[in-house]
Amino acid sequence: MERTVAGVASATVITNAGDDPADGWFPESVAAGYDAPGGANEPAVVTPVVDVLDDLADGPVLEFAVGTGRIAAPLAARGVRVSGIELSRAMAARIAGKPGGAAVEVTIGDMTTTRVPGEFSLVYLVFNTISNVTTQDGQVDVFRNAAAHLRPGGLFLVEVGLPDLRRLPPGQDTVPFTVAPGAHGGGYVGFDQYDVVTQQFTSNHVTVSPDGTGQFRRIPFRYAWPAEMDLMARIAGMSLKFRWADWDRSGLTAGSTRHVSVWETDPSAA
Repeated sequence: MERTVAGVASATVITNAGDDPADGWFPESVAAGYDAPGGANEPAVVTPVVDVLDDLADGPVLEFAVGTGRIAAPLAARGVRVSGIELSRAMAARIAGKPGGAAVEVTIGDMTTTRVPGEFSLVYLVFNTISNVTTQDGQVDVFRNAAAHLRPGGLFLVEVGLPDLRRLPPGQDTVPFTVAPGAHGGGYVGFDQYDVVTQQFTSNHVTVSPDGTGQFRRIPFRYAWPAEMDLMARIAGMSLKFRWADWDRSGLTAGSTRHVSVWETDPSAA
């Protein structure tokens, strides 16, 4: 499960000097390295996402938590009209410099409430970002806001990891997801800590430099099972249309680590 955050409005954020607290978990000190090569920025990761979104789009599209335009810019470069909502000005400032990015219309705001003009064929929210909204009410608001932007028969797509609760033996609440020693000393350790009563979890990132100095970053999330998201969609007036295990549109199984789900507004609604 990839870890990232965008669109979080209500959390206590510790920032470096010069960071704007209004940018939430993605101030300048984070945004500056967000587009580093590798991982989620690899073309082999980005291209399948853009392929699916391009295929689903039948008119203008809107990305919630558009970030630095990792997906929006290449989608716009294909000729799709793309708008985005992003909380962090530091992140959004990177979009225009990417191929296709100048065509992306960005509104600064919270994806739970911010409205942008127009009616869209597709609203999408990728890379686990729905979990950055840490209350059930807030997640329902994301679904409602998506539905409010969609035309009749429009689609709302969410990509999110499935919680690793099956890896928790009795009495344990922590699951590591990355242990990466540095080539010249130091390294990185990442682990999730779950509260199965509240469905809250934190993603914890420990980075140690070769000289022994380190940084610890702890980010809050809320997990929701696919069935709970289906109910959120029903509350917002949508119903499930597709559910895949990945961007290759393979079927969800008991061994899947994430899902890509697509809900549809009522095509007959006027």
